[in-house]
Amino acid sequence: MANLQAVSGCGSSAIAFQGVQKPAIQSVLAGDKETVSGKTDASGKPSDTGLRGKLNRVVLAYSGGLDTSVIVPWLRENYGCDVVCFTADVGQGVMEMEGLEAKAKASGASQLVVKDLKEEFVRDFIYPCLRAGAIYERKYLLGTSMARPVIAKAMVDVAKEVGADAVAHGCTGKGNDQVRFELTFFALNPQLNVVAPWREWDIKGREDAIEYAKKHNVPVPVTKKSIYSRDRNLWHLSHEGDILEDPANEPAKDMYMMSVDPEAAPNTPEYIEIGIVSGLPVSINGNKLSPASLLSELNEIGGKHGIGRIDMVENRLVGMKSRGVYETPGGTILFTAVRELESLTLDRETMQVKDSLALKYAELVYAGRWFDPLRQSMDAFMEKITEETTGSVTLKLYKGSATVTSRKSPYSLYREDISSFENGDIYNQADAAGFIRLYGLPTRVRAMQEKGEIVDSSGILESVVRPLTRLH
Repeated sequence: MANLQAVSGCGSSAIAFQGVQKPAIQSVLAGDKETVSGKTDASGKPSDTGLRGKLNRVVLAYSGGLDTSVIVPWLRENYGCDVVCFTADVGQGVMEMEGLEAKAKASGASQLVVKDLKEEFVRDFIYPCLRAGAIYERKYLLGTSMARPVIAKAMVDVAKEVGADAVAHGCTGKGNDQVRFELTFFALNPQLNVVAPWREWDIKGREDAIEYAKKHNVPVPVTKKSIYSRDRNLWHLSHEGDILEDPANEPAKDMYMMSVDPEAAPNTPEYIEIGIVSGLPVSINGNKLSPASLLSELNEIGGKHGIGRIDMVENRLVGMKSRGVYETPGGTILFTAVRELESLTLDRETMQVKDSLALKYAELVYAGRWFDPLRQSMDAFMEKITEETTGSVTLKLYKGSATVTSRKSPYSLYREDISSFENGDIYNQADAAGFIRLYGLPTRVRAMQEKGEIVDSSGILESVVRPLTRLH
């Protein structure tokens, strides 16, 4: 095999392959000592990231929370660079967006860039997953997994707009989001440097982060008593941490924010009709709405009835298991409706193939491979086979459940005259006898062989086959 080694350059890295240097993806991988500088301190941590003092401007994914608030001064202190904060509005709510500019500048950022990505998020990321039927590990509707690539994509655009040579995020080295952000950066602009402070700094957790913030006069929105780690967007709200870290503990009733307790939901059920065109929802009770508006309204309706609560232990991409609780009221309604309509419009073989591919589709999205050619190719398949998944589905919402009561489609493969128990012109019940004999031939031959009844192909076996051939 050819000799392959990493060599450092001026604020970047290159790969030496048989004496020829080729550009490589420039990234600060603090845990990878070979790709940084090869130098470590007594604790085994990299003593030089290779990029400190060499970056001009960094675009930071900024939420205004504790982690990203302390990252701003930390970047300025350790990299000596200008920090541009970027906030994506993916439907996390007005409360989380208020006062961000003042907070970012108070932390030391030169500016805050905010982009409304709600329609793009639902139209270009949520709806393809919905059409594909992508669910991770039987339960998770991929709320955070879908949001990260749309945010990272916008960060790449902002980096170009402000002339930044690097991007940064506040994801920990134990989570999935670091992978989702960075794979998107690599796919859309491999020349961007990536800074991931949690893989590099000495801050061990929230206690240390709060102390760092106080030392640098950074306003933070939490105290040491804050217990849950939450991520919210238009699709869902996730809860992690505190008592949830023990899978044996039941979630506290006051933890939920998007949905009421099913026990406290209205005693009267509510019926809603979801209009669907080519596998994508377009209306509620006949009212056509934009993707983001439709999902927002369903969140309100579903949350009122306690729909969409999921408590699960999942396998993270980095190898560990984690426990999370998710609220996805509108998403649960939409998944139920689209899947039900497919029962009318997809034949058996197509449905089975679609379901098998949906598992891989969900895995790719969960793993941050949104821009992989494989997912994009699978998406083209999903779009093609759902061209005629058009119609409407009516659901009954009642105390945490969404039950389908009606499904209609002009492209329905269901035929009452065929499915009826009465004899018809298209399906003659007497034909079933021949079909069953042919379909069951392997079963009969195996059973006779086990009983020692098959002597040779011209004897008993022929007596089995001949009556079947006469049926033709």
